[in-house]
Order: sequence, then C-alpha cells, then structure tokens
Amino acid sequence: MSSRSEVASDQVAAATARFPHRFGVHCRDGGVDVAVYAPQAEGVYVCFLDRDDSDHTAAERPWREHRVRLLRSHHGVWTAHVPGIEPGRRYGFRAHGATDRAGGRGFNPEKLLVDPYARGITGSLTLDPRVYGWDEDGRPIPGDSAPFVPHGIVMPAPEPARGPRPYVPWAQTVIYEAHVRGLTRKLPGVPADLRGTYAGLAHPATIAHLQRLGITAVELLPIQARLDEVALAERGATNYWGYNTLGFFAPEPGYATAAAQAAGPQAVLAEVTEMVELLHEAGIEVLLDVVYNHTCEGGIDGPMISWRGLDEGGYYLHAEGDATNYLDMTGTGNTLDFANPRVVELTLESLRYWAEVVGVDGYRFDLAVTLGRFGTRFDSLHPLLVGLVTDPVLRHLKLIAEPWDVGQHGWQTGNFLAPMSEWNDRYRDSVRTFWLADQAALTGGHSGHDLRDLATRLAGSADLFGHNGVPGGRGPTASINFVTAHDGFTLADLVAYDHKHNEANGEDNRDGTDNNRSWNHGVEGASTDPGVLAARRRSMRNLFGTLVLSAGVPMIAAGDEIARTQQGNNNGYCIDGDLTWVDWDAAHTGEIPDFTATVTYLLDLRRSHEVLRPAHYRSHTRSGRPTLSWYDRTGQAMEPETWYDPSQRVLQMARVQPEGEGRNLLAIFNGEIEAAGIALPTAEDGRYELVWDSEWAAPDHPSRGAVAAAGSQVTLAPMSLRVYLSS
Repeated sequence: MSSRSEVASDQVAAATARFPHRFGVHCRDGGVDVAVYAPQAEGVYVCFLDRDDSDHTAAERPWREHRVRLLRSHHGVWTAHVPGIEPGRRYGFRAHGATDRAGGRGFNPEKLLVDPYARGITGSLTLDPRVYGWDEDGRPIPGDSAPFVPHGIVMPAPEPARGPRPYVPWAQTVIYEAHVRGLTRKLPGVPADLRGTYAGLAHPATIAHLQRLGITAVELLPIQARLDEVALAERGATNYWGYNTLGFFAPEPGYATAAAQAAGPQAVLAEVTEMVELLHEAGIEVLLDVVYNHTCEGGIDGPMISWRGLDEGGYYLHAEGDATNYLDMTGTGNTLDFANPRVVELTLESLRYWAEVVGVDGYRFDLAVTLGRFGTRFDSLHPLLVGLVTDPVLRHLKLIAEPWDVGQHGWQTGNFLAPMSEWNDRYRDSVRTFWLADQAALTGGHSGHDLRDLATRLAGSADLFGHNGVPGGRGPTASINFVTAHDGFTLADLVAYDHKHNEANGEDNRDGTDNNRSWNHGVEGASTDPGVLAARRRSMRNLFGTLVLSAGVPMIAAGDEIARTQQGNNNGYCIDGDLTWVDWDAAHTGEIPDFTATVTYLLDLRRSHEVLRPAHYRSHTRSGRPTLSWYDRTGQAMEPETWYDPSQRVLQMARVQPEGEGRNLLAIFNGEIEAAGIALPTAEDGRYELVWDSEWAAPDHPSRGAVAAAGSQVTLAPMSLRVYLSS
C-alpha cells in the first residue's frame, strides 16, 4: 500500500453549509454541505481523495487530496458548501491547533480522520506507526495516515424506509439473538454466496426457520461499522462480535455479499435495508445491538482515527483537569462522555437514522449505564435516557438496556425509564441456580437455595420492575428474560461444562466469566454415556421450559434450539470460525431434532395461551380470584416458613387469566434429585390437562392430554417440570 498522499489542490471554502449544525457530509445543489464539530481546533480541512493516475500499479498509486479549509461557524462548528462533489467520493478531515493534551487539545494535521457522522465507510486500519497521533512522551508522530486508515464515503440523500413495521406487542414478543455472519455461514438452503451476509439472514431458508420456531424479533449483534482492537489485530485475531464501533451511521461492510462490497457503501446499505424489509414482510422485527458507550480508538495510547483528532477532551470521559487520564467505564480503554451535549446529539441522530432510513424496530443498548452517566455518577433522568423515551421517533420502538457497565455503581437493573425494557441478569442467575448449580450441590450432598428468588423471577421480577412512579410500574414486559446470550455458555455447554475452556482465545483462559452457575452432570465436556446425555437434555428442557413459562419477554440465543456447542468456550468474541458459527448439520443428529421440536412446541404453547404471557402485575381477576397463586407439594398454599426453607424444592405455580377468559395454567417445579409425589391444588379449576413434561424427550408423548382432577396425586420425575392447563 502507498505510504503517502499528495495535495492536488488546497483552497478555502467560499460558502457555508445551509444548516451549519447538520453534522456530516450531505449532498445539496450539485455539491455537498459539510459540518464538523472541533471546538478547540484552529483550522479544519475536509479532504476529498482520489487515486493518482501515475504509472504506479493500482495498489501502489498514492492518494491525491483535494483539500478545502472549512469556515469557522458558531459553537465549535466548522462548515462549508463544496461544489462539484458527487456521491461515492472518499473523504476525511484534518484538524490542526495548539497542543495541550491535558487540556483536551491534541491535534495532528497529518492524520486523516473519519467523519463521526459518515453514512458510508470503506477501507480498513493498517497498524502502521503513522496511524498514531502522539507518542508516549506527548510528542506528535509524523507521517500521513491517509493510506492506512478507513475513509468516509459521500452518500446520496437517503430515502425513508419502505413498508410497514410489524409492531409486535411486547407481551407477544419472542427475541432471537443472532450474529449476522454466524447464523447463516453454514445454513443449508442458503446459497453459498449469501451465507454469512445480510442477504443470507433474510433468505427464505433463514426466515422459514425463524417462523417455524415462532420468533417475532431478531436481535442482531452489532452491525455498525467496526474495527478490531489493536491487541487483537497484533495477534492476528478479530473482534467477531463487533463491539468496537468505527461508525455510528455506516453499516459494517464485512457482512455484505461480495458483490455489494465490491459495489461500495451504497450497495451495502441497500442490502441491509432489503434485509429489514424482507424480515418485516415475514412479520419479524429487527432489533440492533448498538455500542455507543465507547469507540474503536481504545485507550489514551490508541490510534488517532476520528474523535480523538477532533475533540479528544470533549468526546472522551476523563479525570477533571486532565484529558489524558481517561476514565474507563467500559473495559475498553475509553468511554464517551455523555455529559457532553454533542455526544448525546450524535447518539440520538444515529438512532433516528437507523430507524427512519434503514427501518429497524428497536435497539439493545450495550453497557447502557454508561449512557446515563454524568462523569462517574449514573442518573436515570440523564438527558439521553429521557430523550430515548420521549423522542417522537424513538419512543415508539423497542428499547432495551443492558443495565450495567464496569464503572462505580455499574449495576442498575430495574432503574431505567419507561417504556424501556432491560436484560434481566437476576433472572438468568436465578434459573441457572435452581436447575443447575443447586442440583450439582444436591448430588454432592449439599443444600441448595430456597424458592423465593425463583418465584420472584417466574412472576415477572416485580421487585425490579414493579416501581417507577405509576401503579404496577413498567410491568413484566420490562424484563427481558434469558438463560443464555452471546456472552457466556451456550445452552448445551451450560449443562456440559463446570468450567470455561477459552484457550482458543489466546488469553491463557483468563478471559470470560467464572460465574457460570453451570453443571456438567458428572462429566466435563463431551460424553457418550446415555445416562449423562439424558440428564443433560432434561436439564436443557427444564431451562427452556422455565423461560417460556416466566412472565416477561423471552430471549433465545441463536442455535440453542439445536443444542449448539462452543466446546466450553464462554467468550467467543475473537473467534470467527466453526467454533462460533451455528453448526446446522449437527441439528439432525441424535436427539437434537426432538429438542428442537420441544422448543417449537413450547413457544407455540406460549403463543396460543394468553395466560402464559401476562403483561401486567394484576393481583386479582374481576371476580376477585388471585391471578397468581403458589402451592407446596401437598397442594396447600405456601406458608412463609416454606419459602425460607432450602430443603423445600417443590413449587406449584397457578396463573389465572386476569379477565377470567381462556385456560388457566398450573406449572409444577420439582427441584429434588428424587421423584416427588405431589397433590394438585384444589381450586376453582376442577380438572387439569397435562400439556408438557420435561421428562419427555419429545413433545408428542403418549401421556400428553391426560387429565387429572384437582386434589389428585401425581408423581414427577427427579429434577423435572410439568405443565397443566385447566380442562
């Protein structure tokens, strides 16, 4: 690659943009309006790039720059109208000014900077010394970075998203968390050239699988343009998950088809919008996992790619009085400072762009606590959080917080504003504890936990979401219930490993959580023992059955329905290969088809019976009957002392339709390692139809449909879950 660029022309802008505070580069009147925020700079250039037409080979031709010095506007904005610039042109910024890094002024005009508002991005980062702005002694590093950094692309004026949104109510929502590449890279039925792409995700074969399961929303791991962390790149690894954002407006080109990548960012964007349209036509919403808490520039010693070269002291959170002392709330080396109105503005405008132009239906906010911080302090009434739930575009979308970060007071589950929902880590931990960690303890002769927390999670976590200033708070649908996610063990590994096995990550197995609350059922890893395999499958059914029966919104990690394994790796963030791609061939082996049938059946059961998806914390029906009741093994109402007794491992949950219409639910949880004789409660429901038992390998069991009278005795297998509906 060429190591230099040549200045073909250098001029001062003759006119400002029509709207100087409309940041980025926008086509208008045969040219482009340009606006960039760099309040401490003494001068800013927009640089349009072309390849030199010299006799070099194409790859070796130096970049030729047409530089335009922007005009200083108000409030730290630099702007211009540049005629003659058309869509498809590469560009970047160069900023210069006084040097005072501690004061937030660290300019180096030899570094070409990506526009924070770029709608299209092309190229990659080459780890050359010239991509760094400053050395460890605070001296500017010489050398032009243009040949080694990504470039922005001028995009045509966007068109609004087409077609209606599905607008699936929260109470009917089933979320499927997936990686664009990993989901279809090995999916039969998807043409080879579409596998692992946006087009592959929207292919009929992919959509058919999602519809068979009963999925209403796909939650995609980050698809905004990203870069690999320097440490990963240096060892030849990649940030497969994508939590290292380069551009908050531009789609990641690496997930587009080869044809779209070759055609450029406009074709990439078109493929993304078509993916959304096709999923919408199938009734499936598209949610994006978005990372606004930090950028790809890393810590203070990271490369100068964009924000750092424009306003380091304004964009990044730092200790008071020293912009070189970054405060890291994200574990990535930097944190965007959401006390800065420009950071809030950037975030909201990006979110509106993806909603209005691409057509997405909502967002899951990575490390969302960071978005509500003033310095180190979290405030649920932070302007950005208030903006999310009051913005006329965003408030109608599905908004989900990951309610923690790694900073002080970083755990804030339950403390976000309505109508936001939240990943419920308390749910994950409670369900894993009851079915796995406690079972492992019991088989080892130890005791488990009492039933209070499990019941609280089954009932919709009112301790977390039942407040918020209005009766009933945000309700059960504020809780995104999950047992597994991209981060952690897969469902199959959760029942096959006691310990993480992350050696393939190249970090000596130090990365990834040790708080797995898993159980290998006596054998670490793969096993051919029929007894071990049967016990593991039953535990998987217990976990998934509990997820479906719990009040709240269920989220499934892609591939769990076919027992996907990562061979004990619980942190596959840096592996883009067979280990992290969904292995669809394995879906047809052994008892896996039976488990997939169970998942499909349970989701259909939830969809068909409103009593399985309560939307409110209603205590009684109109006739005065309790909507939720708890019984012990004798069929009697749970006594206070029973709730606190860890030796009591049987719980019956009865849920009644609030309006008194439809069938009622009775779910029985046997957390004992022995079979349990249980008396069905005597209530207004005189008869119960057995609709599912986790002891069944497949849902089409001969016992399905059997009817038992209230008060009769039934026997549950060890460590099993049974579901009845009123008959």
